[in-house]
Amino acid sequence: MLAAAVIAQPSLAHDHAAGVSPDNPLANKVREINARFADVSVATAEGYAPIPCVSGVEGGAMGIHYVNGALIEDDVVDIGKPEAVMYEPQADGSMQLVAVEYITTKGPANLDGHLFSFTNAPNRYGLPPFYELHVWAWRANPTGTFADMNPNVSCDATVAATN
Repeated sequence: MLAAAVIAQPSLAHDHAAGVSPDNPLANKVREINARFADVSVATAEGYAPIPCVSGVEGGAMGIHYVNGALIEDDVVDIGKPEAVMYEPQADGSMQLVAVEYITTKGPANLDGHLFSFTNAPNRYGLPPFYELHVWAWRANPTGTFADMNPNVSCDATVAATN
């Protein structure tokens, strides 16, 4: 049993370093199943394409969404195939995985009992009315694991790169 605790420590240390609580079963599943997206080239190889960094007017951000349009169109919610993968741009030009987003036009929708939020049309994404659920599996969010904006995420590195 002690050996199992010692072996598990690096994983827990990583979660703690990111500030993500290990007590959320859905976030834990999302993190485990979608770990491949830590490398943004995996997202692009799987058909995801970036849209500009999304910031909130009251602070915080969602980051740069890498969106897979085919997954949005199929209206299937699959924990291993999020419709969007979200990254925070870093000052060195790299991307740090922070969250995923599940999107469907069929609803009301839920994933493991967590209800999706409804976004009506017209909206800034040019989509028809849709349901969405953010899961902040790699970055702690003081406003909640499933909130839209995260005050611990910034688009500043993107803005700095374009000036």
